[in-house]
Amino acid sequence: MDATEFGTRKEELLDECEVAPQVFARVMPRLERFMNPFVDSLIRREQIEHANTFVQGLLSDLEHKNAESIAYRFGQERMPLQWFLGVSPWDDKLLRDELVRQVGKQLGEADGVIVFDPSAFPKSGTKSVGVARQWSGRQGKVDNCQVGIFMGYVSSREHALVDMRLYVPKEWAQDQPRRKKAGIPKDVRYRTRHYLCLDMLAQHGELLPHTWICGDDEMGRPYWFRRRLNKLDERYLLAVPSNTLVRDLQIDPPEYSGHGRPPKRPWTRVDQWVAMLADEDWTTVDVRDGAKGPLVVEIVKRRVVGRTDKQQEGHEEVLVVIRYKDRDDRRVVNTDYYLSNASSDTELIEFGRAAKAEHRIEECIQRSKSEAGLADYEVRTWRGWHHHQTLSLIATWFLVTETRRGKKWTPAITVPQIREAISRLLRNHYECDTPSHLRNESKKRLRRNELARLYHWKRRKRLPPLNIGKRQI
Repeated sequence: MDATEFGTRKEELLDECEVAPQVFARVMPRLERFMNPFVDSLIRREQIEHANTFVQGLLSDLEHKNAESIAYRFGQERMPLQWFLGVSPWDDKLLRDELVRQVGKQLGEADGVIVFDPSAFPKSGTKSVGVARQWSGRQGKVDNCQVGIFMGYVSSREHALVDMRLYVPKEWAQDQPRRKKAGIPKDVRYRTRHYLCLDMLAQHGELLPHTWICGDDEMGRPYWFRRRLNKLDERYLLAVPSNTLVRDLQIDPPEYSGHGRPPKRPWTRVDQWVAMLADEDWTTVDVRDGAKGPLVVEIVKRRVVGRTDKQQEGHEEVLVVIRYKDRDDRRVVNTDYYLSNASSDTELIEFGRAAKAEHRIEECIQRSKSEAGLADYEVRTWRGWHHHQTLSLIATWFLVTETRRGKKWTPAITVPQIREAISRLLRNHYECDTPSHLRNESKKRLRRNELARLYHWKRRKRLPPLNIGKRQI
């Protein structure tokens, strides 16, 4: 690369940053049209209005995107919006079905990838539906949290979350008073996280064209789940823990002594198997373009059999190991292990593509949390959790559609930049920065706080002092 080529590419990249007027023109009418197919299933006019208001709030620049903050931002009382979110019996499943249909139509490609990933929501109390001390992958430890199982779709066009399930631990499933208080439907029984994935796959798989099912090492750990996907004729690439035991089918078994049963190949941990490889066993693959240069990984594959839950040999699989090296000093910084039922002659670059798609769902979840308030809910019930999650997925999908639209004129535009622009347009549309609006919003928050103080004192059969005479020391 010479100076002329560098200078030319620099100008080309800067040209892609020019923001055309069409990118942010008429966003509010587009948002209204976008919401129409989702709210068609809602019966009452106020439900439609609340759904639109809540999604707009999720797209705003509020620090905490819960029903109370959203209502106050748009000059409304909090109770109607909180009722809509946590109590009103509208069917959130119909809205997610529409989301799946749209994602499949707009992003669907024959070689698409369906990805499953559990995501934890840390909680401090014990009242929120499904909360328990359980594994939190993000924190890397057992913690008090709720766990949602998310289904995402990845193609070369984009990636998006399409559905989710709340994991209900055994202690919740068997505790009838607790179930009743949290509003868990009677037909909801204890299901493992993997059964929840199979349920979503059965419901949506045909609408999302795909050639791979992917997931993290929690998804790939149990043998029965891989076996079930294999029986469903689903091609999978599932991460597994480093201590997973396999038998290498590409080495000769120990020599038979002539007495007793013929010896079998030994069980070997996948990390120990990798430690025995030489550098020439690895193949370098350019997976995709990254912000700091091409993402280059090293991959190796081997025909193996895994160990079943009954300590027996399972069906034949392909062990795929991908290691990442530091761009500068070339030391290994991470190693991922996968098992797949794909044909052993599948190209390494295809395994690499599926593995990178598996990581995309983590980006999807983080995008929904940071841009559309996925984790900002303040509801404790089954209905409230599903309502909030559904509307957050829809708000994120709007950001994705707007970003894809904006790239027609501004290829460098990103989802966070689109969300920031929409939040400013919303502030302007609702005149959120006028003195009268700020006074009204402050008044509603103050009244909320003071009423809470009043009733706390009432429980102690006393009246709270007025603020003007409240003791400070």
